[in-house]
Amino acid sequence: MSTAPVWSVDPRSGNPREQVAVEATAEEVDRAVRAAHSVRDALADRTARAAFLRTAAELLEESGAHIIEAADAETALGPARLTGELARTAAQLRSFAEVVEEGSHLDIRIDHEDGSRTPPWPDLRRWKIPLGVVAVYAASNFPLAFSVPGGDTASALAAGCPVVIKAHPGHPATSELCASVLRRAAARTGLPEDVVTLVHGFDAGVGLIRHPLVSAAGFTGSVRGGRALFDAAAARPVPIPFHGELGSLNPVVVTEAAAAERAAEIGAGLGASMTLGTGQFCTKPGFVLAPAGGAGDHLVKALTETVSSTGSGVMLDHRMRDAFLAGVRERAGLPGVEAPVTPGAAGEHTVSAGFLTVPADRLTAEGPHDALLEECFGPVTVIARYATRDEAAAVLARLPGNLTATLQTATEGEDPGAAGLLAALTPLAGRVLVNGWPTGVAVAPAQHHGGPYPATTSPTTSVGATAIERWLRPVTYQNTPDALLPPELREDNPLGLPRRVDGRRA
Repeated sequence: MSTAPVWSVDPRSGNPREQVAVEATAEEVDRAVRAAHSVRDALADRTARAAFLRTAAELLEESGAHIIEAADAETALGPARLTGELARTAAQLRSFAEVVEEGSHLDIRIDHEDGSRTPPWPDLRRWKIPLGVVAVYAASNFPLAFSVPGGDTASALAAGCPVVIKAHPGHPATSELCASVLRRAAARTGLPEDVVTLVHGFDAGVGLIRHPLVSAAGFTGSVRGGRALFDAAAARPVPIPFHGELGSLNPVVVTEAAAAERAAEIGAGLGASMTLGTGQFCTKPGFVLAPAGGAGDHLVKALTETVSSTGSGVMLDHRMRDAFLAGVRERAGLPGVEAPVTPGAAGEHTVSAGFLTVPADRLTAEGPHDALLEECFGPVTVIARYATRDEAAAVLARLPGNLTATLQTATEGEDPGAAGLLAALTPLAGRVLVNGWPTGVAVAPAQHHGGPYPATTSPTTSVGATAIERWLRPVTYQNTPDALLPPELREDNPLGLPRRVDGRRA
């Protein structure tokens, strides 16, 4: 049976570059999953896993020039941006190697037998074990950090789970290169190459989520695509966890005091953040509540200057470009919406940045302006001008879940009501910023990259040390002889792992 070819396409011209692969058949998806499942025990050794992750980072860096060249040709993100992304991806792999070696992700808890309790306690020993094969769906906008060698893959491997990755059609050649690097890293550290497998094609993605040997899935992409996979994961005879990052508006609230104090600074910072990467960051500030009046006017003026001086850019592919142009047209045509800088087509393959303004009272109740409260992927943001804090609060109460929420407040003197606004923003997002901009997600132990639906489908993070928790489940052994226990749970702690014994850290 013939299968469709997978082409690498140049977004700067729309022309095919090369045929990279063919879409996987149902039989090939089945073989990939079964191969991954058959080698899952090879990842049980934490020392081997850590060595694998570090070797993968080293080989990615060694192949960096080739990978960056391919990624730029397929995404038009530019060598400078991709060089930084490659460094971030390598650092992420190394950070998970440290997590594996340190061992606290196992969350080991031991409660010794205690007959004085009511009811009496038996001997209980709890830790976390890997779920099994993880399906990873690569992202479009980060061809390295959120794709084949990215956070979902790195954290799943760190947890001891083999991965089968569904490549994103926007950068198939980059995906093949990175998968080859990961498989070479596995072989170099004595692990089977099939701990990482790559498949292409829409049908392959559907087949993955339905395969009975797939135990969990990680996804970064659109609300429509992610929700379809999420529903499929829940509809299986045996439902599985689906950790999806789907969409985010990333609201910003600018207080009156902040606008009066530093309107030019805020306007310039907003313009730089919302146009970064041609507006294709998942953390782009896409909706801003700014005060009406003179101070807010100064902010809009500064934003106008910044955005007007931003050059046109190429989006990741022409499908996304078309969706951006259609979304802008829909929003700009709503009553009361103005475009101080009109976003749109700058050429046959490029787009120009811009922003829209609207009175906030148009958004306090359900109506046709609700489209302004939905993400528009690309270099555009919406400025809603509020007359009172109650009006701003009424708009915030209507916003969906987000990855981030930002408060711009006064840096000197008092800013009445700022604490209340921060409290109103906190339920909306997984990361709340004050006097900063959300683009850029540090790979740090305390990071949280997730949020209420539709930002993500689960209350977990895809960035930072705790991302590993998505691919683990707890198991408790009761009254089990020491010789039968895993070494991690034995009384003498032969591996020297951190754990909590009888309620205290040991």
